[in-house]
Amino acid sequence: MKRAGLLLLAVAPVATVAVYLLGGDPDSDAAAGQNGPGTQRPYDKDKSAAEIKADDKLIASLPAGLAAPAKKELAQKLVTSAENSTLNWRGQYGYIEDIGDGNGYTAGIIGFCTGTHDLLTLVERYTKDHPDNGLARYLPALRKVDGSDSHEGLDPGFTKAWKAEATKPAFQKAQNRTRDRVYFDPAVRLAKLDGLGTLGQFIYYDAMVLHGPGTGPRGFYGLREAALNEANTPAQGGKEKAYLDIFLDIRTQAMKEKKAHRDTSRVETAQRQFLYDGNFALKTPLTWKVYGETFKVP
Repeated sequence: MKRAGLLLLAVAPVATVAVYLLGGDPDSDAAAGQNGPGTQRPYDKDKSAAEIKADDKLIASLPAGLAAPAKKELAQKLVTSAENSTLNWRGQYGYIEDIGDGNGYTAGIIGFCTGTHDLLTLVERYTKDHPDNGLARYLPALRKVDGSDSHEGLDPGFTKAWKAEATKPAFQKAQNRTRDRVYFDPAVRLAKLDGLGTLGQFIYYDAMVLHGPGTGPRGFYGLREAALNEANTPAQGGKEKAYLDIFLDIRTQAMKEKKAHRDTSRVETAQRQFLYDGNFALKTPLTWKVYGETFKVP
């Protein structure tokens, strides 16, 4: 999420597959979000247990790629440069603000939102392990405002409680786990199954963060499906550069359809730059621009 006080040019992931399963419009923004507990990932929902086991075996045989600790750290810096205009992603655990994008409060390291279910899921899971935490008393209100931009029952104390809880290592770990479960791990897994290297894995991850893991045309899985209609992945015999170029084209088209996304520099002067440079391994040093600001990782 591009934070208020800077430029409001990105939105957090939206809603959940639970909305889809309960009869919501799968193509709407409200239905483009992450998998709820117990739901299958969209890309393997039609696979048998044997097929999923074979996928697991294949992935285990591949290089770590973006999942290698140093590359994962780099990935989070790249995302946070676009979401927060900083490389200090660990400084964002306590961030919370309503930036006026219709998703209620946006908070934490990946832009969890009170209106898009992922923040509710985070607090519910955290409360299960830490029932006396400072956010537990807001769970009834969080359930009530889920799917809306309402602050009912949250003001005036919720933001203060979030910031206080975010100083605790246990809540920081909970944010990390939710980020990985909902966004990072599914994106990297699917990118590897598509035959993509470290750069391609990051491109999928950043798209998952910004667009949300939804199956509608503006969700990550919808964007990938559109790309597959135009090009083969490397796993299908296609060229990696050509496929990723098309995926980024489709992604930027989707971004331009929403006012909050119309600055596409996180793609054009970062990810596409790496692609055209042939940096498929995301080797450092890296220099890129987001919203006109230059970032460097030595």
